[in-house]
Amino acid sequence: MIKKLALLEFLEKAKTTLVVDVRTPLEFAQSHIPGAVNIPIFSNEERVIVGTAYKQQGRQPAILLGFEITGPKWADFIRQAEILAPDKNIFVHCWRGGMRSGAMAWAFNLYGFNVATLEGGYKAFRRFGLDAFEKTYPFVVLSGNTGSAKTKILHELKALGEQIIDLEDLAQHQGSSFGSMNKLTQPSQEQFENLLGLELQNLDLQKRIWIEDESVTIGKRIIPKNIWQQLRTAPVIKIEMPKFERIAFLNNDYGSLDKYFLKDAVERISKRLGPLETKITLQAIDEGRMKDFINQVLIYYDKTYQRGLEKREKSTVHTIGLEHLNPKQNATEILAFAKTT
Repeated sequence: MIKKLALLEFLEKAKTTLVVDVRTPLEFAQSHIPGAVNIPIFSNEERVIVGTAYKQQGRQPAILLGFEITGPKWADFIRQAEILAPDKNIFVHCWRGGMRSGAMAWAFNLYGFNVATLEGGYKAFRRFGLDAFEKTYPFVVLSGNTGSAKTKILHELKALGEQIIDLEDLAQHQGSSFGSMNKLTQPSQEQFENLLGLELQNLDLQKRIWIEDESVTIGKRIIPKNIWQQLRTAPVIKIEMPKFERIAFLNNDYGSLDKYFLKDAVERISKRLGPLETKITLQAIDEGRMKDFINQVLIYYDKTYQRGLEKREKSTVHTIGLEHLNPKQNATEILAFAKTT
């Protein structure tokens, strides 16, 4: 028997059950339910052919064509599923919970799998994520100059029982021209929104949510408008950290990265750095003076940060001075400080 599950039950049970997305590789790459695997019934090209047949000839001819295309594939679909779900429990979905997931679920069930499908398909999940952006959240923005270890502090706050959103992790980018770290690959905009929406939907709105101060874009990903507007008006805890501590921290993260990657990143902000500063910065990289390179770049990023801070309502910004870059200790101090604001 094939069960049809509503979204919330589907997502809860999916924590321990394999989810198979049967949409095309292109659809899956664009966005998908986190943790799902792709066993596409149709290739990208085949879906176009079947879709055209549906529009021009009708439903039944399109179904027949679909079975003609997939006929040789069914055994391989089942073999893949056996490897991925040896316990024989499997969830299946497509775009709207229609024919593609229905056909795959039927085949898996016939073979002996315990199968459930998602009511409304991926479209229901997408709507669920977008709905999260319409809510109001009790955000507290953790702010501070580049190199203050804000992300590490966020995760220490989480270890202390606080709710957090790590936007840079969701966007797979650390926010600056150097933010890809020469290794991170960003999700699509839609997938970034899916990840953020799912995180937000799982939070308790009766408790504060710590989130890092970001520009509206993180790499090439854009923070949804309503969330961004809330972040700009939320209370801010601003960290002040000695510059030498920030330089040492950034040197650990960026100092060993490929020099050509660093120079390319500098070139991307050269118009804002200015010709002389760009020349000095590139020379420091060439000569292996990585702390000097970081110091030069911070001149630009500190000014940019200050301009962003000045656009906020002054009464919402609360400043705490921290002497050393110790995320665990700093998280404790920030929590104590937050009680006084």
